[in-house]
Amino acid sequence: MCPTKGINTAGHLPTDTRLWPLKRYTEMHRRSLDDPEKFWAEEARKLDWYQTWERVLDWDPPYARWFVGGRLNASFQCADRHVKTWRKSKVAIYWEGEAGETRVLSYSTLFRAVNRFASVLKKLGVSKGDKVALYLPMVPELPVFMLACARIGAVHTVIFSGFSAQSIADRVNDIQAKVIVTADGGYRRGKIIPLKEITDEAVKLSPSVEKVIVVKRTGEKVPWTEGKDAWLSSLLDDAESLVTPEPMESNHPLYILYTSGTTGKPKGIVHSTGGYLVYNHSAYQWVFDIKEESVFWCTADVGWVTGHSSIVYAPLSHGAAIVLYEGAPDYPTLDRWWDIIEKYGVTIFYTSPTAVRMFMRSGEKWLQKHDLSSLELLGSVGEPINPEAWQWYYKHIGKEKCPIVDTWWQTETGGIMISPTPGIEAIPLKPGSATFPLPGIDASVVDTNGKELPTGQTGYLIIKKPWPGMLLDIYGNPGRYRRAYWSRYPNSYYTGDFAMRDEDGYFWLLGRADEVLNVAGHRIGTAELEDAAISHPAVAETAVASKPDEIKGEAIVLFVTLKEGELPSPTLKKEISQHLRKVIGPIATPDEIYFVESMPKTRSGKIMRRVLKAVASGQSLGDLTTLENEASVEEVKRAYEKLKGTKSTPKEA
Repeated sequence: MCPTKGINTAGHLPTDTRLWPLKRYTEMHRRSLDDPEKFWAEEARKLDWYQTWERVLDWDPPYARWFVGGRLNASFQCADRHVKTWRKSKVAIYWEGEAGETRVLSYSTLFRAVNRFASVLKKLGVSKGDKVALYLPMVPELPVFMLACARIGAVHTVIFSGFSAQSIADRVNDIQAKVIVTADGGYRRGKIIPLKEITDEAVKLSPSVEKVIVVKRTGEKVPWTEGKDAWLSSLLDDAESLVTPEPMESNHPLYILYTSGTTGKPKGIVHSTGGYLVYNHSAYQWVFDIKEESVFWCTADVGWVTGHSSIVYAPLSHGAAIVLYEGAPDYPTLDRWWDIIEKYGVTIFYTSPTAVRMFMRSGEKWLQKHDLSSLELLGSVGEPINPEAWQWYYKHIGKEKCPIVDTWWQTETGGIMISPTPGIEAIPLKPGSATFPLPGIDASVVDTNGKELPTGQTGYLIIKKPWPGMLLDIYGNPGRYRRAYWSRYPNSYYTGDFAMRDEDGYFWLLGRADEVLNVAGHRIGTAELEDAAISHPAVAETAVASKPDEIKGEAIVLFVTLKEGELPSPTLKKEISQHLRKVIGPIATPDEIYFVESMPKTRSGKIMRRVLKAVASGQSLGDLTTLENEASVEEVKRAYEKLKGTKSTPKEA
């Protein structure tokens, strides 16, 4: 899994990483750790400030406050600063609707829209410090409202448009949001998602909500509450064309974004204005090597942190042209994404390993219909990318000319932490490795006692110094903030991820530390099992679950989708099992293997492993509101029933 040779991505780089000194990266990283305040002050000066900071950093573990006393505005960074230059007529957003509708917003158009939307919010009584919930599909109004909130100092929380009414209410009530912005509906695979109706159910449970702003997207008739509901189009009739940006304290919250796990109440992650903007502005340049002519497409939903940083705040602060797409990656056909890349001349493409594996499974014929020659750089985000998917991505989408930036980061980190950095120096790449920490990031792999582990040993990934993009707190719950991230290793941020460093210093991310099976006393990560299974030539995608076992504690259950042209059979099942034994060892032998056509996934592309575990264990399936395709769950159930010869399936929650 950990080759010592790098991939030659620049035509002249030595492929043996130990022969490559990486002088520019090494010098910058060393300087950033030796004198972090000087380093980050230099980076911060690349933004526009109303007032310069008094102190670069106040570090009172576990709380870091960056650029203390400084004042700036996120809306100004992403819009105003560009309309004062030639970029005023440059494309800011290429929007593509699921049915093929298009809209193009220049930076001057974006600027005008942000001002008018900010005026709408102010006329409704929203002011600095107030909370606004955004429950919208992937339409231009979503990033515009984010920037409008930032312009007047309101704190936004974007709620993924796949969430249920209860999930909305939980988030709205936690922050006491004053206004919800939604749409009459959204499109997904040709169907209309009734966002307004879902919002109405949430509002019944949310007494803090004074107003619901409705964006017209589908034209469907929706339920209406006079006095509380208002069409955005009507509110814009009286909107002012210019709203002066509010100079915000550097450590004033820019947004609150909720993480949702398999257990426990979602955490409201609070991000600052100054530190967050500085970090992402720098990281975006280092990782993506953005140029004036770049067209950047991050396929994530804006409802996740990847969308916040890599669709809105980082690229727009650079004056980049971005692509915003409303629909599913394979609707109405499997070449939809490739058509969009060709149509808009995308140069930087940033997506998830799950999406790559889905396209791997369908083969290269869909790619061959389109000219992808505009691509210059590829990115991976969301989970560790297995080497087979990396190689396919590099060969068939990048045509062996585009480096891949395999990025590791979290909602809590605010921005990319470990990644290749073409914007600093071309780094020889290893399929499956995120390479090295970005400047300013002091990462280490340690054991349970916090002792740094030697190369080749798996341990816990921690960050030993504060960085500007880090979270300010968990909203309303400082105790949980301390317990979750800082109690395990004092004064170091605990990521909750397994990692390993190889002999060249490259970092390998190995999945969540809590996604570990205990099989007969042996701890084995689900990511390691899945990577081993997918290296079998017939396998397109895998997901590992477990079920209780009286003897071994936990038994391995493997769900498999096959590549196009491969057929399920007992022989193939045996081959895959033997392959796992060979790659990892006898302890990796699965008790059961299920062949399925599709995995249950969220709309953001992540496999819902807890659903698979529930099927295998006969437990309740829990909340399925973020599921992309409910038929996939039924298929998993049928596969289980067929193998076990029983109709005893998990019941719905």
